[in-house]
Amino acid sequence: MSELDRKAETGQPAASGSAAEREGGYRYYVLGVLLFVYCINILDRQILAILMEPVRLELGLSDTQLGFMSGIAFALFYATLGIPIARLADRTSRTGVISISIALWSVMTAVSGLAQNFWQMLAARIGVAVGEAGGTPPSHSLLADYFGEQQRATALGIFSLGGPLGMMIGLYFGGWLNEWFGWRITFIAVGLPGVVVALLVWWTVREKPRVARPPSAEAPPEYSIADVFRYLWQQRTFRYMSLASACQAFVLYGVAQWYPVFFIRIHEMSTGEIGTYMALVFGIGGGLGTFLGGYLADRMAVRDRRWYLWVPMLATAGATPFFFGVFFAPTAGLAFLYMILPTLLVSALFGPVFSTTQGLVPPEMRATAAAVLLFVINIIGLGLGPQVVGLLSDLLRPQFGVDSLRYALICVSMLTVVGAVLYWIAARTLRADLDRVPSVVNSSR
Repeated sequence: MSELDRKAETGQPAASGSAAEREGGYRYYVLGVLLFVYCINILDRQILAILMEPVRLELGLSDTQLGFMSGIAFALFYATLGIPIARLADRTSRTGVISISIALWSVMTAVSGLAQNFWQMLAARIGVAVGEAGGTPPSHSLLADYFGEQQRATALGIFSLGGPLGMMIGLYFGGWLNEWFGWRITFIAVGLPGVVVALLVWWTVREKPRVARPPSAEAPPEYSIADVFRYLWQQRTFRYMSLASACQAFVLYGVAQWYPVFFIRIHEMSTGEIGTYMALVFGIGGGLGTFLGGYLADRMAVRDRRWYLWVPMLATAGATPFFFGVFFAPTAGLAFLYMILPTLLVSALFGPVFSTTQGLVPPEMRATAAAVLLFVINIIGLGLGPQVVGLLSDLLRPQFGVDSLRYALICVSMLTVVGAVLYWIAARTLRADLDRVPSVVNSSR
């Protein structure tokens, strides 16, 4: 029997860790490790953002090629493979799947530093996407079993702090490593340490039984991927919530991926300077927004569960006007100041939306449901966001010259308005859809 199957079959922690788990401490260890995993995940994914301009200059690429490489090509593999890998995690060992995925994406990040042309770089980034497809959905499922309904949005909000933390570390060290050693060494330096993290997860993070059932209870039903799609599609809340999140991610990924290029071209800054300032903005603003989104949703939802979607709705709408300040500020310093609030507000979606998705399905569907949500978010947001910015920039260049990127970014950022409207529509059916989840889910909360 393989280690992967053994972990799935036993599902129980070893005796040496049982006391800590009974006291509730072990679940916070798991949360901390998975937070670190997600930090590495985002770091390796977003490191290209700070390196796009030097990569473009050395390899002779267009903005459209950069957008394709960082957007749709990455998202296509990341999102589509996330669903079957999540199904594997639902049926076997989530910790095993996470460990193997970390090792793969870390090695492929390092391989990106060896690319000699567009096609080689594209292949390496696709390899990163394949590995990262197995990271987040199993982590969501595992945390949903370690934390009950009243703490779940907060836990997933804390887990999602890995996003801004990963961006902060990647932008800061990526910017300065590029200044000192070049973009090739930067890819290698940020990629290889992930192999050690993969071993840490493999040996120290234990499976959690997916649902507490009495000894006489029937075995949980087997769900196919098609069953999960049908189940989610029947819920009006999920349909509109996933589209709203996709609109928000379209802005978040599309704008964040091109921020460094914008400051290089418009404000003539170096990658080290940009990395330092953006690390502060995304680390503080993005981190605070990610945590507060989950925390406030949990607190407000005690009175009305629709706050799980009202929180990201209000945050998304509030971010819209500040993007004009970012892209039309006369100085770089003022642009960075304007950037703090929209970064904080747009980041508020993760905890509430991830928690709502986990609550809308039976426990046996949780990893797959997370993968379906991420499929929608990443195909539209991660895939099309950077790509559309690059296309618009190239199309507008004959008329606006170097300012073409400025106008492309402001056009994309206005999609936050659509996202806010879709959150409002989704919230109208949230309570009814949560009440329709099978009773075994409600008894396990």
